[in-house]
Amino acid sequence: MTSTVTLEDALSNVDLLEELPLPDQQPCIEPLPSSIMFQPNFNTNFEDRNAFVTGIARYIEQATVHSSMVMGFGLYLMDGNSSNIYKLDAKKRINLTKIDKFFKQLQVVPLFGDMQIELSRYIKTSAHFEENKSRWTCTSISSSPQYNICEQMIQIREDHMRFISELARYSNSEVVTGSGRQEAQKTDAEYRKLFDLALQGIQLLSQWSAHVMEVYSWKLVHPTDKYSNKECPDNAEEYERATRYNYTCEEKFALVEVMAMIKGLQVLMGRMESVFNHAIRHTIYSALQDFAQVTLREPLRQAIKKKKNVIQSVLQAIRKTVCDWETGREPHNDPALRGEKDPKGGFDIKVPRRAVGPSSTQLYMVRTMLESLIADKSGSKKTLRSSLDGPTILDMERFHRESFFYTHLLNFSETLQQCCDLSQLWFREFFLELTMGRRIQFPIEMSMPWILTDHILETKEASMMEYVLYPLDLYNDSAHYALTKFKKQFLYDEIEAEVNLCFDQFVYKLADQIFAYYKILAGSLLLDKRLRADCKNQGANIPWPASNRYETLLKQRHVQLLGRSIDLNRLITQRISAALYKSLELAINRFESEDLTSIMELEGLLDINRMTHKLLSKYLTLDSLDAMFREANHNVSAPYGRITLHVFWELNYDFLPNYCYNGSTNRFVRTVLPFSQEFQRDKPPNAQPQYLYGSKTLNLAYSSIFNTYRNFVGPPHIKVMCRLLGYQGIAVVMEELLKVVKSLLQGTIMQYVKTLMEVMPKICRLPRHEYGSPGILEFFHHQLKDIVEYAELKTVCFQNLREVGNAMLFCLLSEQSLSQEEVCDLLHAAPFQNILPRVHVKEGERLDAKMKRLEAKYTALHLVPLIERLGTPQQIAIAREGDLLTKERLCCGLSMFEVILTRVRGFLDDPIWRGPLPSNGVMHVDECVEFHRLWSAMQFVYCIPVGAHEFTVEQCFGDGLHWAGCMIISLLGQHRRFDILDFSYHLLKVQKHDGKDEVIKSVPLKKMVDRIRKFQILNNEIFAILNKYLKSGDGENMPVEHVRCFQPPIHQSLASS
Repeated sequence: MTSTVTLEDALSNVDLLEELPLPDQQPCIEPLPSSIMFQPNFNTNFEDRNAFVTGIARYIEQATVHSSMVMGFGLYLMDGNSSNIYKLDAKKRINLTKIDKFFKQLQVVPLFGDMQIELSRYIKTSAHFEENKSRWTCTSISSSPQYNICEQMIQIREDHMRFISELARYSNSEVVTGSGRQEAQKTDAEYRKLFDLALQGIQLLSQWSAHVMEVYSWKLVHPTDKYSNKECPDNAEEYERATRYNYTCEEKFALVEVMAMIKGLQVLMGRMESVFNHAIRHTIYSALQDFAQVTLREPLRQAIKKKKNVIQSVLQAIRKTVCDWETGREPHNDPALRGEKDPKGGFDIKVPRRAVGPSSTQLYMVRTMLESLIADKSGSKKTLRSSLDGPTILDMERFHRESFFYTHLLNFSETLQQCCDLSQLWFREFFLELTMGRRIQFPIEMSMPWILTDHILETKEASMMEYVLYPLDLYNDSAHYALTKFKKQFLYDEIEAEVNLCFDQFVYKLADQIFAYYKILAGSLLLDKRLRADCKNQGANIPWPASNRYETLLKQRHVQLLGRSIDLNRLITQRISAALYKSLELAINRFESEDLTSIMELEGLLDINRMTHKLLSKYLTLDSLDAMFREANHNVSAPYGRITLHVFWELNYDFLPNYCYNGSTNRFVRTVLPFSQEFQRDKPPNAQPQYLYGSKTLNLAYSSIFNTYRNFVGPPHIKVMCRLLGYQGIAVVMEELLKVVKSLLQGTIMQYVKTLMEVMPKICRLPRHEYGSPGILEFFHHQLKDIVEYAELKTVCFQNLREVGNAMLFCLLSEQSLSQEEVCDLLHAAPFQNILPRVHVKEGERLDAKMKRLEAKYTALHLVPLIERLGTPQQIAIAREGDLLTKERLCCGLSMFEVILTRVRGFLDDPIWRGPLPSNGVMHVDECVEFHRLWSAMQFVYCIPVGAHEFTVEQCFGDGLHWAGCMIISLLGQHRRFDILDFSYHLLKVQKHDGKDEVIKSVPLKKMVDRIRKFQILNNEIFAILNKYLKSGDGENMPVEHVRCFQPPIHQSLASS
């Protein structure tokens, strides 16, 4: 049968307390550590706790402040019909001048929380104040320097620096490095120094906490108004005017700095608590025993000798109360107990040394008995003090004065907590009552902890950023006070609700600031230095971001708030990851809302985000930027992302139909005469500066840089496209472009070719040179009249050919950009693949020996053997595959453009492109049945000079038109025939021979020949480039060259004979 444990049983047997069930069956929450020593409060002579609510003034002697209030209240009671305080002052019964000085210095007494009282109120409401108003200076409105915390900061900083330095010296010796000695080996002087250090720290903390509370109370009594503070609105509430608008920027910073000193010093002293406690107990024990056993021995001798029984009994009572004799009892042979002098050799009294403090009862009784001996006044006419000699009185007064602190120091942990308690800065119950029910609770904008926290965040003051968590610690003080002192759950719930709201706001603002700061830093690092210098020379300064101390905050992983340990680093990481993702998504959104030229801005934004990610990764555990980018690009599982889709979209609907290629500049520019409808895009999304380049100034600077890339598409844009799309994206774009080219070649263009072939002359021989260039021009103009006058030739037909040419040019430029990227990759990979460049060999040196030394030098970089020696099987396989792929890329010399040309050749399978088989079995000479003859006619048309106000074919279509025609000719194998049989080239040869210049049918011959020569040079360049790619392929596909032999030509005279 199981026995039940009752409360009486448990109390009688401490070991059974663990088995005692809790009344409410709730889990036991471990409280703050507190001393188990019974601590009765015997200091009733200092204050009457039932008379008024005193609050926590946090002075070592609590009555110091409240004595001023007692004086004020006493004057108010005394000044009435029966007595006049001013007559009493005249009779020197009281000293009003001295009281006025006290009241002037301490104008406001903190009572409790947001309750306080103005001492001058007692004077102003007294009966005889009006006729004696001029005698009081404390009733004036001027504030005391005691309430100007900014003025006190100099002294506070000096005290803090001095004490911290002293504490650090002992802390390093006692805690960090260890003194190397046991506690018992320290001397009394060393213990005394630690004792004094602990007392000094407690006094400093009390003083600073009192300063903060006095300033806060004075501000509550003196709220601001719209005349004193222009930011204060007319309809501001009383509490809002007392808190939110009542502090200057400097005062807020000063309050935060003092709080940081208080809380920081509390932590440092708390770490040395065990050292301090041992020193305190040892020092108090030594002082008490030395005083009782040694110091009181002489007055006891005198009292016995002179038979002063009262003093003798008091002194003996003191000794019996606290003396810890070495032998366990008072030495019976002590001459002083008989009133005799010590022998000549002296009477040796050995006082033991222990680290044991007195009980509170012992200390209280000793102090009370001492006070009875040294009191100035007593009930009888003669005091005991008069029976003691001067040195004895001084010793007793000194001990009585020092022993006052013993109670507080023995309870060091509790005293330290009380001295650093700033909980009253949050409580606002009194002001809530004044709202008469209109307010259940004030918003966080009026709460002092949040006002100070938010002020640091808003001002972004670097020197204060490390202190931003200290104001939040006020919530810990307030919650602890609400639970342990008020014992009110609803107060704690209100504090907790405010903390939840404030901390969310705090993390949001802080993460936003950190992200903006590092984004500005990244933007500044990547900004072109010459642009910055040029702007500075022009008077437009682009500032660097002011250094800030966010690193300290980013290292915080255990922020203690309302009993919770919060990983601030993790919370900031979450928000910054979201901000980085938003930045990447915004960059892609901006690209999707603009044309192809904005891809340069896209890469700039991505580079800045990459640098931001790199800077933040030193302190935060962020996802890889590539993973974020793939997610923002919707390319995690899809084969291609948003950027690839938009690039193709822009290529198909804007780039191919509306851009003209210029071979001289190697750029595409927008046509002056668009033939397609304007492409509609989404409106660019609006965004805050930190999600772009960081700041408005950097946004302007980078916009000016990328605006230079806005009016063309060239190699820079293509290189960026290749980097962003990668092999997979480029393959998708090329495949889609090939589909576009196929649909054009087998659709619209082929229909126009068929139509134009029908209007071409069946036979068009090249005229003899004897006709002269004017005659030949007139002949061709007549022969090609239908082609020249064909309305859609210079519009739809040329437009479609331009689109094909632009597509092929884009593929060619992409090939070139990819080659550069791959060469760069190969050069970077070379040292890791044991591919070393040939070195310069001087005379007398051997190449093989020098190469071996070089190989030995870079052996450690050779990746594959290193992984094979140290890696896992999976890593070894990956390393080998990567090495093989890189080497094969280097060896193969793969050409994408060659493959594309081969694919396009397959699109030209219709007979209309090549015509019927020639009758001579070799080639068509005069017949106009092949494409190159049609292209000669087209070339003749666009070589005709245009009028003054007309657009040339170069302005409308660019070089893409010629690339399309020359590519088709090359793929059909008609290049040589075109060079020999072209109409325009024939005219050029004849005009170059005769040098004539006439106007034939409104066509100036010289101008036309100049245009023909220009296009001939362009065509030769295009054919040379195409042949380079086609010949490399033909060499593999056609190993045997087919040669046909012809009879030599016979002159007509010989043939007729």
